[in-house]
Amino acid sequence: MAISKVSPESLFPVKGVRLATAATGIRYQHRDDLLLMEICKHARTAAVFTTNQFCAAPVIVCKRHLGTVQPKYLLVNAGNANAGLGAQGIADTCAACTALARESGCNESEVLPFSTGIIGERLDVEKMTPYYAQLIGHLEEDGWVAAAKAIMTTDTVSKGFSKQVKLDGHTVVVTGIAKGSGMIYPDMATMLAFVATDLGFDSRSVVSVLSDAVRQSFHCVTVDGDTSTNDACVLIATGQAGIDFSELSERARVEFIRTLDSLFLDLAQSIVRDAEGITKYICISVDQAPSESMARNIAFTVAHSPLVKTMAYASDPNWGRIMAAAGRAKAGPLEMNRLSLYINGLKVVTNGKLASGYTEEAGIQAMQNDEIEFRLELGLGSCSARVWTSDLSHEYVKINAEYRS
Repeated sequence: MAISKVSPESLFPVKGVRLATAATGIRYQHRDDLLLMEICKHARTAAVFTTNQFCAAPVIVCKRHLGTVQPKYLLVNAGNANAGLGAQGIADTCAACTALARESGCNESEVLPFSTGIIGERLDVEKMTPYYAQLIGHLEEDGWVAAAKAIMTTDTVSKGFSKQVKLDGHTVVVTGIAKGSGMIYPDMATMLAFVATDLGFDSRSVVSVLSDAVRQSFHCVTVDGDTSTNDACVLIATGQAGIDFSELSERARVEFIRTLDSLFLDLAQSIVRDAEGITKYICISVDQAPSESMARNIAFTVAHSPLVKTMAYASDPNWGRIMAAAGRAKAGPLEMNRLSLYINGLKVVTNGKLASGYTEEAGIQAMQNDEIEFRLELGLGSCSARVWTSDLSHEYVKINAEYRS
């Protein structure tokens, strides 16, 4: 069950992006599972993808197409990852793109394909193609909420956020949707994210802005430490707001980047809040490190520890597990006699040993919340890092044990 997360009831349209969904029965019955996004002419689109070498066919084709032209359509299916199928997977992906290009009158390379779902099963393109005409005929700007639902797999809630910001007299919109709840460890999570803004960008700037936004959001979350075959995150800048990022004042640029980064972080955290089998939403903070990379390494080592995650599930203040995980991180030398640990603000360890005045009863009480922060102070510098993760429950094991059944 998702922690403090509900499906969005409305999302702002973004001028220059239209969306439509359809129920094709690719895997799921009685729900939409195919999404078509149309992008206006002169928009700029950037994407980042999984670094998993066992990547899916749509990732391979998507990279190829994006390196050729600016896309006109994004085609997204849920329920089948089209991964692990070699040349056949590539052929099926290309066939899906070619059929859409033929139906819409665009070039095949103007279609970016995305898939999510079961690995190793062939994508039934013939189930998709009969719906292309319907999708094209029903494209509308106000289709984001339906789109967020159509790309779900094991998600229990759909994920989407919208923001409006006034920049030098222009109202600018940023809207984004994402899916994912397991196989989450974005090294660019299974996750897909699509974000659009009506602010204008040049090709180089939109890539830079996306890279920075992902680094501070999707690169800071993990559910189970497994990087998917299909991860992708896309940023579309339509330029329909009547102003370009390069034309903004310095103050307005800072405000837009702050707004965009905030939306990316909302999307990333919403995936963790809906993690498979979640009962605890956990923030791991590492402060007073000599470098950000050291802080991140320690935070992720703690986040990936099954012992820490099961301890959180049990609401057990077994603080030694956190300390042990931090101590084994290959991040650089620690001085344990400087290290302090807090659980939801309660000081548990100081100078590497149990804090004076700490009681087990207080620790148990601190672990009762649905949202927990484990904060480590290293006493070695001024750098920090934050990572968000979930606990490891019986339900997580059940979901993944029964995923293909």
